[in-house]
Amino acid sequence: MAVKVPLWHHYLQAIRSREVSRVQDFQRAEDVLLTLLEHVHTLDPRFLVDYSHHLEAFQFALRSSEDPLDMQVLLRVDSSALLIEEQGASEPGDGPVLCRLGIPRGATGLEPWMMEDVFSASSEGSTRCCGYIMPSKVLRVLRDLLVAAIVYCKHHGLIAPGLLSAATLKEEQLHLSLLVSSGWRKIRFNIVPALRRKCDVPGLHEAWLTPGFPEGTLKRMVGHGVDLVPASAQHWRACTGYLLTQLLGELGALRGHRLDSLSILDRVNHEHWRDGGREPGLTFNHLKTVLLWACALFPAPEDWTELQGAVYRVLVVLLCCLASRTLPHFLHAERDLLQGGDLDLGAVYQHAESFARQPEAALRIHATHLGRSPPPRVGHGVKALLQLPASDPAYWATAYFDVLLDKFQVFTIQDEDRVAAMQSIFRKTRSLGSMDT
Repeated sequence: MAVKVPLWHHYLQAIRSREVSRVQDFQRAEDVLLTLLEHVHTLDPRFLVDYSHHLEAFQFALRSSEDPLDMQVLLRVDSSALLIEEQGASEPGDGPVLCRLGIPRGATGLEPWMMEDVFSASSEGSTRCCGYIMPSKVLRVLRDLLVAAIVYCKHHGLIAPGLLSAATLKEEQLHLSLLVSSGWRKIRFNIVPALRRKCDVPGLHEAWLTPGFPEGTLKRMVGHGVDLVPASAQHWRACTGYLLTQLLGELGALRGHRLDSLSILDRVNHEHWRDGGREPGLTFNHLKTVLLWACALFPAPEDWTELQGAVYRVLVVLLCCLASRTLPHFLHAERDLLQGGDLDLGAVYQHAESFARQPEAALRIHATHLGRSPPPRVGHGVKALLQLPASDPAYWATAYFDVLLDKFQVFTIQDEDRVAAMQSIFRKTRSLGSMDT
C-alpha cells in the first residue's frame, strides 16, 4: 500500500515541482535584460552591467508571488573618491540615512560624472565640493539609454519581437520598470542605478555574531558593503537588499526546513491572503525578513527538522509583528517595514491568525486533499499575548516565542533549559485575561 504523504509535505512537493520552470523563466528573462544592459554600457561606459545575480534565480524559485524584481545598474565611479554627505533621517526610524554624492574640488578621474546630464554645480559656496551627482538626472540618462538599446537590439535581432517594451519606463519614479516576457510568464524588473560603497554595516555585526547562521557568514559578507540607490531627485540612500539575499542563500546551506517554510508561507500569502496577487498585502521581502528574525530567535538545528514546526516558527514571529504593527528591518532594527505602505494590517493579521489556528484548508491543493479539518489549535484570545514585545522588548526572545509555539501545540523541544525558560515567561504572562489556559 502506498505511503500516505502528510498534507504539509504534499503542499511543499507542489511548490517544489514548479521551481525548475521558475528558474528557467528567470534565466531567460535575465538573458534578455543583460543583452539590453550590455548595449547600454556600449552606448555609455559610465553604466556597468552587474553579473552577480546568481542568487536572484534561487530567490525567484522560492517565490510564488510575482512582485517586481530589482536589477541594479552599477555606476562606474570609485565611491572612495566622492564626498558622501549624509543628511540624516527626519525622525528616528524614518528609514536609511539619506546622502548626497559630491564631487571634490580639483578631483581628477571624475570628469565623466561632472557632465551636465548627471551633475549639478553646487550653489552653496563649499570649499570642498563643486557639485553633486543627481539621482533624477542619472535616471533620465539611463531611461534614454534603455530606449535606444531596445530599438538597437530589436533592429539587429538581438531581442525577439514582443519580449519587452519601453512603454513602462517612467522618469518620475525612483527606478525604471521593464516587463520582460519569458515563455508564458511576464517578469517585471525595476532597473535601479546603484553606487557600490565599500563600508562597514553596523547592523551586520550586531546580527551575525549569532549561532543561527553558518560559521563565517559575517566574514563572507562584510566585503560587499552597501549599495547607494536613488531616494529622491537629489538624495541617495543605502540599500541592503543584496546583503539580505546573501543571508537567505546562507540559510540554504543548512539542513532543515528554513527555506521551505518561507516558500509555504509565500504561497499561502499569494494564493489565499492576497487572492492570487490581486489584492495588496505582504510581499516576499516582508516574509524573508520574518524568516531571518526567526532563524536568529530559533538558532537550534532541531527547531527546523520538522516541516510543520518550521513553518510555525516563522508564523509566530509574523503574527507578533502584525499584532504589534512593527516589523523591524533585519540590519537596521530602528526601521519598521510595515509603515509607509498601504497595508491593511488588521486584515493581514486576521488572515495569518486564521491560518495559524487551522492551516489545513489553505494547504489543500486539489480535491484529493479534501477531508475533515482538525479543530482549531488555539482560540481567538491570543492577540494580547502577541502584542507583548511592543510594550516590553525583553519579550523579543526565544523563550517568549516558545510560549507561542506551545499555544499552537507545536512546541516539541526537549531541552530542559529551554523548557524552563519558556515556563518562566509563561508564568509572567498568565495574568493576561485574554490568554487561553
